[in-house]
Amino acid sequence: MKSSKERAEKKERRMGAVVQIDTGEIQQHVDQVVRDTVEETLNAMLEAEADRLCQAQRYERTAARADTRAGHYERTLQTRVGDVALKMPKLRRLPFETAIIERYRRRETSVEEALMEMYLAGVSVRRVEDISEALWGTRVSTGTVSNLNKQMYQRIEAWRNRPIAGQYPYVYLDGIWLKRSWGGEYQNVSVLVAIGVNAAGYREVLGVAEGLKEDHASWLGFLRHLKARGLAEVQLVVSDKCLGLLEALGECYPTALWQRCVVHFYRNVLAVVPRGKLGAVTAMLRAIHAQEDRAAALDKSQVVVSKLQELKLGQAAQVVADGAAETLSFYAFPREHWRSIRTNNPLERIMREIRRRTRVVGCFPDGQSALMLVAARLRHIAGSRWGERRYLKVERLEEASLVAAEA
Repeated sequence: MKSSKERAEKKERRMGAVVQIDTGEIQQHVDQVVRDTVEETLNAMLEAEADRLCQAQRYERTAARADTRAGHYERTLQTRVGDVALKMPKLRRLPFETAIIERYRRRETSVEEALMEMYLAGVSVRRVEDISEALWGTRVSTGTVSNLNKQMYQRIEAWRNRPIAGQYPYVYLDGIWLKRSWGGEYQNVSVLVAIGVNAAGYREVLGVAEGLKEDHASWLGFLRHLKARGLAEVQLVVSDKCLGLLEALGECYPTALWQRCVVHFYRNVLAVVPRGKLGAVTAMLRAIHAQEDRAAALDKSQVVVSKLQELKLGQAAQVVADGAAETLSFYAFPREHWRSIRTNNPLERIMREIRRRTRVVGCFPDGQSALMLVAARLRHIAGSRWGERRYLKVERLEEASLVAAEA
């Protein structure tokens, strides 16, 4: 019989014949294969896109050729399996723009913005490192976070203080309340925002600033800041009713008309109406702003006041009597613009997005952090399709001015 020692040696020999799998090495090999495939595919796509722009393949002689190659430069694209080296074609005359690079930029922006948001929200630098590794598979160093923070402040401040050039006939103003920690207590901090429609009909974020309150001093400082940067003439300002804002507006832009947001006006009226009568009163209010001109709308508002009094809704009747005229300034502008300039909805939508992004933060470490995060988000929105889509045909405003001058 074989001894136990012999049996053990025989078993060891059999085990030696078994293939030992190193899962880590296999994973590295798989990642390398995927990375090479991605790199080869993307570079082939870039070459095809360059051929399309040139309207000819490389070295091809054809009368239809629109441009020629001028070499390439390398760019790194981060992926889940590691960095991929892209060979970006260069053309002699045409700019080379590609959807691949646009997606790369969006990824860079989203990662950078997320790091900024975490830092501004008071997340520690070491915690930012851990989160970045968990999310993107890459650990962001302490130095990187600090550099991002410095660069972010510089870029946002430069963007907030950039010159305002050209005409902005329509300007929308609003403020948002956020919470900050101050001396162990929670305090409210206001961030004031302005957007405008430029002479070409596109929307732009004009400014954002911190205001301790939505009072006269805060709004006056904000409007003076806009004016100093170049916002010289405004034809119509749209906002909710705020006495401090109205006083400051009269000082900085005395010739501008003021349009009280119709939606906020409706809310003020309906706040003092019983639930069972909300539908009927809403229909009355909408009838005011469905009239053909300002005079007819004023007459209709008087009819609505009388009906509300008959329904024993004295408070609602008083709100309509006191404020209806403030909601009718839009009638002085082209009919095609009425729907877009009688409410603060263009800015309200942006404010909802900001509230959604800041709600997860809760309380900011200070007012400057709140301002920076709001400004960073506004800057991102301004660079998106929001600012690329034409909002109004402003030439209608010029046509209306010519007709009025001839009359």
